[in-house]
Amino acid sequence: MPAERHDASATPRDTRRTLRAIAVPTMLFMSSLLMAVAWLGHLKFEDSPFLVALAIAWLIVLPEYMLNVGAVRLGKGIYSGATMASFNLCSGVICVVLVARFVLGESMDARQYAGFALMLVAMLLIGSKEHSDILPDVEDDEP
Repeated sequence: MPAERHDASATPRDTRRTLRAIAVPTMLFMSSLLMAVAWLGHLKFEDSPFLVALAIAWLIVLPEYMLNVGAVRLGKGIYSGATMASFNLCSGVICVVLVARFVLGESMDARQYAGFALMLVAMLLIGSKEHSDILPDVEDDEP
């Protein structure tokens, strides 16, 4: 049985950075899922009074906001603000679709599925640093 091989170059700091790099998009996705439930979930219960729906939505939004702010603070120094905003916006749209499809029972066609798959690809391209050498860097022209 071969002995376990440990990467001598990996430091605890590298490990923490890797865990943060995984945690941030995960937290932003979970935040988006909670927001989508708050936005659309009440439509499943149309007979509930407006104020009840509003109160429940706000109770869902509080942990959503905590996840979102926590993720952005945790991601500082690993991802740019624009990258984290891209994760949040793309995952938000995808989560709205998931809630609409699986909570509200709305249907989607193949073109819509393809469009949302492209959003997932966009999130991977925006957040991927491992493959950034494949694409040229674009620099802003400053006056």
